[in-house]
Amino acid sequence: MEKTLKELAESVGGEAEGDTRVTIKGVAGIKEAGVGEITFIANMKYIGDLVSTRASAVIAAPGIDVGGRPCLRAKNPYFAFAKVLTLFTPKKKFPKGVMGGAHVSPEAHVGQDAAIYSNVFVEAGVRIGDRSVLYPGVYVGEVSYLGEDCIIYPNVVIREGVRIGDRVIIHGGTVIGGDGFGYATDAGIHHKIPQIGGVVIEDDVEIGANVTIDRGALGDTIIRRGTKIDNLVQIAHNVVVGEDSIIVSQAGISGSTEIGHHVVLAGQVGLVGHIKIGDGVQVGAQSGVMNDIEAGQTYLGSPAMPHREFLKVQAVLRKLPELRKRVLELEKKLEKYTRTEE
Repeated sequence: MEKTLKELAESVGGEAEGDTRVTIKGVAGIKEAGVGEITFIANMKYIGDLVSTRASAVIAAPGIDVGGRPCLRAKNPYFAFAKVLTLFTPKKKFPKGVMGGAHVSPEAHVGQDAAIYSNVFVEAGVRIGDRSVLYPGVYVGEVSYLGEDCIIYPNVVIREGVRIGDRVIIHGGTVIGGDGFGYATDAGIHHKIPQIGGVVIEDDVEIGANVTIDRGALGDTIIRRGTKIDNLVQIAHNVVVGEDSIIVSQAGISGSTEIGHHVVLAGQVGLVGHIKIGDGVQVGAQSGVMNDIEAGQTYLGSPAMPHREFLKVQAVLRKLPELRKRVLELEKKLEKYTRTEE
């Protein structure tokens, strides 16, 4: 596919600048781009690479000096780049229907134009929406529901009683609806508590590879609309995650925690159970959250603390060796003074 810079700008709601007739045949990073490709500059850290890039055009925010290159101006260059990349990425065509080697219960319903690959196992009472795709090795348990236009990659396990909305993407190795970690201890023996709740995944959620989302003990574990979950995340039973939140790799959320909308949990963040995280909260990498956090706050550290307080603590920590040395010197002087007084 080929488009002029002007056509691309019109497609993504941007503004073409310079030679608007330059032909674009592809998209690439600023260091890798060649003639006929468009790149982008969203992080000023890479502004120096504009000098050496071979790209025929660049996507940049208004006011950024691109050295006279043809430019697609956009308020959000990264988002514009994503839309341009989508234009140049052909949609994969899936075979329709149930392929040989797949097991679909006669009591299950498969929607129109859905694709069920070989070695998929679909239990009784399952409903799979129109145009959804289940890759090899997917298991779907009894009376679970998948909406329309979902993509379920290889070796995903969707246990019984799971409800998944439309346009949900789940990457390989993920388990949705495994038993929550619930035990009652008596006389030193841990007795399993039956986990009879479910999992609800709302529309437009994407879940990375090797994620585990446990079913509720009684009610449901809920992931609200538009939330994106990275690889290797653990979400325990009865957790509720609000709309459009971001949960980064290796984060762990303990049971019955409530997370608001547009929350960001960075890599390796850990949350104890039964706490509430307000809307718009951001938690920095490797933080351990022990208590509720009010909306709009940024927390870091373990135990997690407000951003400014964390920076003050870090400033003191860097001076600890020097402070220790001074304390030792003062102790020696005090000891000498005490002996003199005696």
